[in-house]
Amino acid sequence: MNTASAPRPDALAALRIGEFRALSGLALLVMIAVQAQAVAIGWALYQITRDPLVLGLVGLAEALPFIGLALFGGYLADHRDKRTLMRIALGLMIAASMLLIFVMQDAVRARLGPWPWLLAVYASLMLMGLARGLFAPSATALRAFVVPRTIYPNAAAWSSTAMQSGMVLGPLLGGLSYAAFGLSVTLWGCAGLLATAIGLSVWLKPRPPLSVRVHGQSVIQNIAEGLAFVRRTPVILYSLALDLLVVLFGGVIAILPMFAEEILRIGPEALGVLRAAPAVGAILTILICTRFTPTVHAWRNLLLACAGFGAATLVFALSSHYWLSVAALFATGAFDSISVVIRQTLLQIYTPDALRGRVQAVNSVFISTSNEIGAFESGLAAKLMGAVPSVIFGAAMTLGLTGVIGRRTRTLLRLRVTAASTT
Repeated sequence: MNTASAPRPDALAALRIGEFRALSGLALLVMIAVQAQAVAIGWALYQITRDPLVLGLVGLAEALPFIGLALFGGYLADHRDKRTLMRIALGLMIAASMLLIFVMQDAVRARLGPWPWLLAVYASLMLMGLARGLFAPSATALRAFVVPRTIYPNAAAWSSTAMQSGMVLGPLLGGLSYAAFGLSVTLWGCAGLLATAIGLSVWLKPRPPLSVRVHGQSVIQNIAEGLAFVRRTPVILYSLALDLLVVLFGGVIAILPMFAEEILRIGPEALGVLRAAPAVGAILTILICTRFTPTVHAWRNLLLACAGFGAATLVFALSSHYWLSVAALFATGAFDSISVVIRQTLLQIYTPDALRGRVQAVNSVFISTSNEIGAFESGLAAKLMGAVPSVIFGAAMTLGLTGVIGRRTRTLLRLRVTAASTT
C-alpha cells in the first residue's frame, strides 16, 4: 500500500458511530467516578490516620482482587453477553460506593474502632476491585464489535482520550467536591456517575458470545486459552511486556509528593499541576494520533515511545526546576499515550473475536500490575534509595529493558499496520 497517496484518515471516524460514543461516554464516567472516589477516600484516610502505609494499602486493596478476577472476567466476557456483564459490574461498583458512604461516617468509625473500621474500608475497596475486574475485559472487548476493523486505530485513540480525560477530570472534581461539600456528597456523586453509566448502556446492543465452551473443558483450561494465545503471539506478548516493565520501573506518580516537598519545594497547588501534567500530555498526543496514526510502523514507534518515556523520566529525576519537571512529566504522558494507542490497536487487530475477552483480561492484569504494583515499587525504592536515585534507577531500567526487548524483537520492525491490515 502506498501510504503517500492514501487519503487522509477521518479523525472523527469512530465518533460517528453511536454505539462507540455511548461506550466511550460510559467508560469516561466510570473513570471519573473511580478517580474522584480514590482522591476523596485517600484524603479522608490520611486526615484520620496520618499514616502513609494506610494509603499504600488502598491501592493494593483494589489491585489484588482486580488481578485475581480479571482472567475469569475475560472468560465470562467471551461466554456471556458483554453488555449484561458490564451492567452487573456497574451495579457492584455502586454497591461498593454505598458501602463506603456508610463505613466512612464518623458514628460508624467510632462504633467499630480503628482496626475493624479500616478493615471495613478495605473490604469496600476490594468489592470495587472485583467489580472492575469484571467490567474491564467486557468493556474493552466490546469496543472491537461496535466499530469496523478499518478504524480500529482511530477507535483506540478516542478510547484512550476518554480514559485520560477521566484521569484528569476525576481527581480535579473529586478534590473540588470534597473541599466544597465534604466526603459524603462526593461519594454520592460518584455513585450517581456510575448510575448514569448504566443508563448509557441502553444504547449498546446485546452481543451473543462467539466462543463456545468445549465439552469436558474446565474453566481453567478455557481461561488458559487466552494466556496461550498471548504467549504464542510475539507482537502481543512483547507489547504487553513492554508496557508492564516501563510503567513498573519508570512510573513516578506515587512519589510526586516526596519530590514536591524535598526537591522542588512547592505547595499542594503546584503538586496538582505536576500530577495532571502526564494526563494533559497524553490527551493532546492522543488527539494528534486520531489524524496521524503511529501504527503504520507500529513496532518501531512503540520502542521509540518506550525509550522516550524512560528519557523523560530521567530528565524529571535530574530536574530541580519546577517547570522543567512539569515538562518532563508532560512528555512521559505523551510517550505513554503513543504506546497505548499502538498496543490497543495491535490487540484488536490480532486477537480472534472468540478470544477477545480473555486476551483483554490478560492486558488488564498487565496494566493493573504495572500501575498499582508499580506505585508500591516506587515507594519502596524511594524509601531505600532516596527520591532522586530511585527515579534514576527506574529510568535506567526502562531504557535498558526497552533496548533488550528491542534486540529480541528485531523481526517485528518489519511490521506494518495499515488499512489493509484491518480488513
